[in-house]
Amino acid sequence: MNKVVRLAVASALCAAALPSWAAVTLTVASFPDLDRDVKTAIPLYKKLHPDVEIKLVSRERVDHVNALTTQLASSSGLPDVMGLEIGFVGRFIASGGLEDLSKAPYNAGQLQSQITGYSWAQAKGANGDVYALPVDIGPGTMFYRKDLLDKAGVTEADLTKSWETYIAAGKKIKAATGAYLVASPVDLKDIYIRSNLKNGEGIYFDKSGKPIIAGNPRFENAFKYAKEAQDAGIAGNIKQWSNEWAAGFQHDQIATQAMGAWLNGHLAHWLAPDQGGKWRSCNLPAGAFASWGGSFYAIPAKSTHKAEAYEFVKFLAANREQQIAAFKTLDAFPSLKAAQDDPSMSEPLPYLGGQKAREMWRDAAKHVPEIPINKNDGVAEDIINDQLDQVVHQGKDIKAALADAQADVERRARR
Repeated sequence: MNKVVRLAVASALCAAALPSWAAVTLTVASFPDLDRDVKTAIPLYKKLHPDVEIKLVSRERVDHVNALTTQLASSSGLPDVMGLEIGFVGRFIASGGLEDLSKAPYNAGQLQSQITGYSWAQAKGANGDVYALPVDIGPGTMFYRKDLLDKAGVTEADLTKSWETYIAAGKKIKAATGAYLVASPVDLKDIYIRSNLKNGEGIYFDKSGKPIIAGNPRFENAFKYAKEAQDAGIAGNIKQWSNEWAAGFQHDQIATQAMGAWLNGHLAHWLAPDQGGKWRSCNLPAGAFASWGGSFYAIPAKSTHKAEAYEFVKFLAANREQQIAAFKTLDAFPSLKAAQDDPSMSEPLPYLGGQKAREMWRDAAKHVPEIPINKNDGVAEDIINDQLDQVVHQGKDIKAALADAQADVERRARR
């Protein structure tokens, strides 16, 4: 064998020995602001995998979901990695278009003990297998305008002691400042229906997938308090994520807002940046603990680079350095338990008047129940909101409204 042939053979053997994901370009589909998570990850990931290129395709939320739906249905133009909000995880799992990460070679179950329990439960399908990895969580909290409460002679304890004291506080705030307690009756309903849930109990469906709406005290009380707030004039008719919602924060019209801890970043950076120092955060009323939002990454079942894609998804979800970097960049609360012990958790937050609120949010995350998701959660939410509107604005009987909601959800779920 001459020298040239030997060199050619040696080169071929070396090439064969390289990892199969060398010189691969991964396409990652995401949306604002989750896309900044990917942007933060790229330089860190390149240090570990210099031969892997990350191509980020970012679309607005609705366009992102529509594009993924079309791509999964047609198996055309699929990304290698797809970012998902919690509200769409169940739907995409049910479509059958996501890779099962529980099985070999991924064996994602090895990561379970490292991830916040309730977010892990949200990544499971009806069969108990895992189809996505959580990258951030939204422990529920109550944001409130301390200056408005002070003017009305209302304390934080009035907001948190009970639902009755919360409503009473709203009446005082409205009388003294003109501000609404909540932007809309829907907001109050959303707080209550997430209260007092147990591990394994869904918001709208039981373990067998049957709706649990009619005759459920959780929904009856939620509707009752929402109607009381509307009748008392302490709930506005301001829809979340609307221009009016942002204006409500900017012009002292909304005194409290229950939401995921991530709302702090939204308030500080674009919803109401000029209101810094006026807001505070506290636990939800009556000792409730709930989850609002959360982000996940999944892999299409027909991705052409599954192994490489999983390495990147695992990096986003289980690499402490990346989780902390994303937390500092996006103010997205880390799903990785090890990242929740970072010293930045104890830093005072200027927007919240120097409050060390992250410590409270971290504790709240430990108490949030593990609530399974259902592919029809979004359908049920829309139906419930429609019935609530009929109750608070048209005087419909609460029990009748919930019975109609139950029947409608059952009908829609059978389709």
